[in-house]
Amino acid sequence: MLITNHVLSGALVGWRAGGNVSALALGVLSHAVLDVVPHFGVDDEHLLRVAVPDGLLGLALLGVVAARTPGDRRVRVLAGVVGACLPDLNKPGQVFFGRSPFPAAVDAAHGAIQTESPRLLPVEVAAAVTSALLLRRHRRAHLTR
Repeated sequence: MLITNHVLSGALVGWRAGGNVSALALGVLSHAVLDVVPHFGVDDEHLLRVAVPDGLLGLALLGVVAARTPGDRRVRVLAGVVGACLPDLNKPGQVFFGRSPFPAAVDAAHGAIQTESPRLLPVEVAAAVTSALLLRRHRRAHLTR
């Protein structure tokens, strides 16, 4: 999955989590669940053409989520985002430092659950729209209480 979807799903699980630690753990779990779903992906030659704009969009959404999340939920929502994005640190680690921050067994397991295709961009869009709408709904319900 694109990091944008991990940001949005992490915010969503963080919103629903009972606390900061559970939000972090559920964020990591959400990452695995999304990566099991067949999703958009490109080969290493085209990776940065997708990863850079996606990373910038994900970062912008992180800022929006942080700014729009009520203070009583902000830390756990951000913990969910951190957990959801954490497993993908292997990619910038490889690009910028020549190695992943994770043991090879973790990277192998992470890679083994992925089914990617350049034709599956609609799956990414559907996941992003669904997560964004659910976040909006939860926020509105919280604010009307």
